[in-house]
This record gives sequence, structure tokens and C-alpha cells, in this order.
Amino acid sequence: MSRTAYRTCPLCEAICGLELTLDDDGRVTGVRGDSADPLSKGFLCPKGASFGSLDADPDRLHAPLLRDGSGHVETGWDEAFAVVERRLREVVERHGKDSVAVYLGNPTVHSIAGSLYSGPLVKALGTRNVYTASTADQMPKHVSVGYMFGDPAAIPVPDLDRTDHLLMLGANPLESNGSLCSAPDFPGRLKAIRARGGRITVVDPRRTRTARLADQHVFIRPGTDAYLLFALVHTLFAEDLVDLGHLAGRVHGLDDLRALAVDFTPELVAGVTGIRPLQIRRMARELARAERAAVYGRIGTCTQPYGTLASWLVDVLNVLTGNLDRPGGAMFPRAAHTPVYRRKQPFTTGRWRSRVRGLPEVKGEFPVATLADEIETPGEGRIRALITIGGNPVLSAPGTGRLDRALAGLEFMVSVDPYLNETTRHAHVVLPPPRPAQAPHYDITFLGLSVRNYARYSPPAVPLPEGRPGETEILARLTLIAAGQGAGGDVGALDEMLVSGTLAKAVTIPGSPVYGRRPEELRKALGDARSGHELRLDMMLRLGPYGEGFGADPEGLTLAKLRDEHPHGVDLGPLEPRLDEVLCTASGLIELCPPSFAADTDRLRAGLGGSPPEGLVLIGRRHLRSNNSWMHNVPKLVGGSNRCTLQLNPADAVRLGIGDGDAVRVASRAGTIHAVAETTDSVMTGVVSLPHGWGHDRPGTRQRVAGEHAGVSVNELTDEREVDPLSGNAVFNGVPVTVERVG
Repeated sequence: MSRTAYRTCPLCEAICGLELTLDDDGRVTGVRGDSADPLSKGFLCPKGASFGSLDADPDRLHAPLLRDGSGHVETGWDEAFAVVERRLREVVERHGKDSVAVYLGNPTVHSIAGSLYSGPLVKALGTRNVYTASTADQMPKHVSVGYMFGDPAAIPVPDLDRTDHLLMLGANPLESNGSLCSAPDFPGRLKAIRARGGRITVVDPRRTRTARLADQHVFIRPGTDAYLLFALVHTLFAEDLVDLGHLAGRVHGLDDLRALAVDFTPELVAGVTGIRPLQIRRMARELARAERAAVYGRIGTCTQPYGTLASWLVDVLNVLTGNLDRPGGAMFPRAAHTPVYRRKQPFTTGRWRSRVRGLPEVKGEFPVATLADEIETPGEGRIRALITIGGNPVLSAPGTGRLDRALAGLEFMVSVDPYLNETTRHAHVVLPPPRPAQAPHYDITFLGLSVRNYARYSPPAVPLPEGRPGETEILARLTLIAAGQGAGGDVGALDEMLVSGTLAKAVTIPGSPVYGRRPEELRKALGDARSGHELRLDMMLRLGPYGEGFGADPEGLTLAKLRDEHPHGVDLGPLEPRLDEVLCTASGLIELCPPSFAADTDRLRAGLGGSPPEGLVLIGRRHLRSNNSWMHNVPKLVGGSNRCTLQLNPADAVRLGIGDGDAVRVASRAGTIHAVAETTDSVMTGVVSLPHGWGHDRPGTRQRVAGEHAGVSVNELTDEREVDPLSGNAVFNGVPVTVERVG
């Protein structure tokens, strides 16, 4: 007999609903889009359709592994945790707390376990050596909104369902399904903009699938988005097109911004970007004159030398046209689990600096681009042990060859990961989380980036076998070890401590629905949840903007109501203006021209009027059936158009004597790779493109399908020395390379 289970897809940021068919053994035999999900409405992409294949992947690890002289061997859970406890204690006793580092990979934010327990783990370790995938992705956006609005999590998203004009830079949501903008069926939403008479402009060095759908595609030289955006700002001021609208009186630094933009004329910017002055002015005028418009920049604007400036200027344009925090513009989602009464401190960076390169801390972490430095360089504070959770930095970090070698020299490494992959092959202990169907799901991160207010909780579709810990328990036990309570510590006591701490703070904050009440009374109201993560999530929902407030609003949300009454998710309405809830700068105003951003503008100004450097530059690219290196072990998701080829323009190919399908050597300062050439006019001249997440040819891994479709790692070519100075984000786009035919 088969049965049906409903859950949120955990495989990308689109947070689509899935309808799973399972057999008596708990095997997923069918996957459909959940037509009753109020946000995704049955939409399903190839990744979601392959949920069952990923869930049943025979290469997934089901028991912990210990590394011995001959490789990795299975062991029991208690034995594995005992080794972690002993080895971490030894490292800390010899070298101190900062000798242990943590790396949190992209999958961490796709799981409730990673979202709820990684913070307590880092705090328990007491180390400053924290690294995440954020500095290989979106950290410039956190820095830009942090200084503009005071909160690095306050990322506005384009109100896709109501806008009349969408300007996108460095974004390819038809392949990525959206990023820092959770929107199931992004293609359908873009088509709807055009159907209601709106206009879409895409700025990108490639004519992507998204660009082909748009009304206008504008080629731009990689890494020059900040120049274009500044020229748009210049034009708005020069042609008296600035209209703050409802934001009048809510901004600080308007005159400073105007003065900064004076030099960035379309004529001077044209030579850098490759975009004609007339076209730049037309883009600015169209943006200003649209009734409802939004500017949206994504990974292409972040992973470049001017990532923070570009991310900042995206929202500067939304402010100058009066489109921030209003329907049809760029708006702040209101997540059900995030209280609006949070006690906030204005954002700052650089509270401490990295040991070797002196790079500033951002959001409590250092750039992943300096992780190898901290492992290899002798001295006090040198990293001797590493905990990785859900990441594969050997493929995703810049200068991957050096990092790969550095990991091999660690005294101890433990990884929470379902695979023995290019990174975890170095681990002395691997702790695999269970199958996705066996895990609960709630999107702590992406519900705060959704284009419509919405919430959904998915309990496990398949129960865990006896004695098999879930990912929440794995991370909780690691936290107890880090806190000195031992591998056999009480996991429930950890959750009780975290809940008690939150409730104790909530009752002291004016504006909280529980202000002035007794924490013990609130804890009693939560009852005995079936698991620690449910206890914590229930508390968060009750304290949230739609919550029942521990009796303050009996009709409000609780976890039980979300789980039992809304198994397909609950629609909480369109995005609403909420700048007053978000803004927490020291001035109480939107900071249009933060001093550190103004100072960094000198780097841009130095390149004005010049010609772009000769030669080729490298950019990455997205595939619809791929999410970094996660899914290359699923047969249905590799091959076909999902290929690791070097795309280059036919004119460049002719000049270099390269034909379609030829073997080529690609070299940069950091390294050399060999790839297969693919000529296409979708890439502008002077640009070559390799996809991200490949390079599955290293020994000691256990991913058969990925090994058969190994490809090459683009990050053998990226340079760990190159970062955006304001955010520490790695530079993956605009990397100078040479290409030649071989063989």
C-alpha cells in the first residue's frame, strides 16, 4: 500500500511544496508538485522531481565513519562521538579555543537543524575562527543592508507579483530558481510581469535563459556592475529624476551621495562597462518613470571586487525612485518565526581581524578566502582542528587546490555530511544526517526572503530507525561536547536552556507580546514537544508577528496549528510596508551614504575613463539541475545541458584557433585546468564561463555518479587573494585567464 506525505522541497531557495508517494518501506516512489501549496501552487523543477532519487542515493552514508590508515570505516554513533570529544579536547588543551574552526556550508541554511543549532555550537566552541559559504556568495548584501538599514538580515526582495518594471543584474532565476528572493515558479512570475504590460531588463555578461525571457538584455563586462549602477544614480540626479516619495524625510546622506555620483557620467562609465551612454540614460529614465519598479541584483553583483558597492547601489536606486518598502517595489518580508520586537544594535564590521591577513570580521565570521592561510601559517591561534557542517569548500572556496592541501594537514577534522566527498574525505570522523524524507523541515532563512508572506512546517515523512539520531541531535551533541558537557550530555537540557534564555529576554522587551510575564508560565504553556527543535520552533512562532503570543491572540499561529491545520502551508498575505519595524541605524534613518562605502568609491573612481584590460576574463554559471556540488551524484541531474564545459564566444574561438568540442587549457594566477570548449554567442566577447561545483576526480571519495561526470573545478582558477574589501567576499567573476587549444 502506498501513502502520501507533503513537505517543502529542501533543494534550493524556492521553497516549493512537494507531494510524495511512499511505499510500505518508506521509499519515495513518486514526486509531484503540491498543488495545494498556496505559494508554489504545484510548481516543480527538475531538482524537486528528483527528490526520491536523492533520498535513496545508495552512496549516502548511513553510519558514522572513522578514518584510519587505509581509509574510512564504519563505526557506532557513541564511538564516533567519543572520538570527537577526546580529539577536540586534546586540541583545545594544547592550542586554545581559537585552534578549532567551524565551516558552515550552504546546505546548513536548507535544514532546520543547521539553522537552529549552528549558532549555539559556535558559541559553545568560543572560537573566532568561523567561516561560512556566505563569503563565497552573498556577504556583500548583508554588509550593504546592514549599514543602510542597521540589520544585516533586512534584505529587501522585489515584489514580483505587483511590479511593473524589474531591473535585474547578475541574476539568472530561470536556472537558480531565485536567490535572496524565494519565489516558486520564478519563470511564471516573470512572464506575468510582461503579460500585465510590465518590462524586464536583464544585465549580464551572458544571454542566459532569464535574459532571453526579458524585454531587454544588456551585455556588461564582468565585475563592472557598480560602475553602471553609479551611472544610473548620476543620471537620476543630473536629470532631476530623483523622487523619494514616501521615503522623504527618512534618509540621511542624500547630498553626500549626489556628490559621490558626479564623476560617474555615462560617458566615462561606458568604456569600463561596454554599455553605451545613451543606453545607460534610457535605463535610468525607464526606471524612474515606471509606476512601480524594483532593482534586483544577485550573485553576479556580489562575487566581484566591488560586491558591496554594487549591492549597496542596487538599494540606493530603489530608494531614489521611491520604490523601497512599497507594493511593487523592493519590500521586506515578514517571517512568521521572526519577532518584530527584537532588541537591535546598529550593524558594524571589523570588531576583530583575521590573524594572517588582517581581514575584518563580518557577522562574526572571517572570509573563507583566508581559511587556508589560517591553517597553514604557524603561530598562536593557528587552526589545528576543523568542524564542517553541510559544506564542500574544497570545491566551493577560491584557490581550492591550496585549501585541499591544507585540510590534509589538520590534526583533527569532523564533518556532518551525508557523503564522503572532496572535503569530507579529509575528516577523521564523518557524522551523516539522515535521508531528507526522514528529516523535519522549516525554512528559517528563506521564509524571511519570500516574495509573499507564508509559512510551512514539514514533519518527517519517514520515521528514523531505532538508535539513528536526526541531524538536530547530531548538532546538539556536538554543541554539548564543545560546551564541555561530554558526548553523553542531555540534549533535552540544551534545548531547555535555549528556550529559557529566549523567554527570559522576551518578557523584558517592551512591545513583546509577553512583556512583563513570567518565563516559567510561558514555558509551561509550550507543553512537552516531541523534540527539541519543535519546542524551539513553537516558541518562535508564538512570539512572531502572526503568533498567538502565549494567549495574547488565541487565533494566532502555533506549531500545532501550522502542522495540523495547514499541512500544505499557510498564506499570510502579500508583502506590506514595514520600514519602521526594520530600521535600526544609529540615526534612525536610511543611511544612503555610509562613510566606509564612500571611501571605497575611490577604487571605482580610479578606473573611470579607462579601457578594460585586454585578454579574457572568467565568470561562473548556473545550471537548473544543479545546486553547487550537492546533486551531481543523482543520475537524472547530470549530463545533457548540465555539462562542465568552457563556454566562449565564437569570435574569441576563431581568434584562438579553438573549435567546438576542442580540449583547452585555461590558466590564471592561481592555477590551471583542462576543459572542453563550447562555442556560443550567448557569452559576450572577451568572456569565458565555467559552471560551479564540479571537479569530482579526487581519490578517497564515494560518489560513483559524480566521479563518472567529474568535470573540472572552476575554483582551481579563482584567486583566494582577491576579495571585496568591505565584506571579505571571494571574487569569482572577472578572473583574468588565458585559454589555448591543446592536443
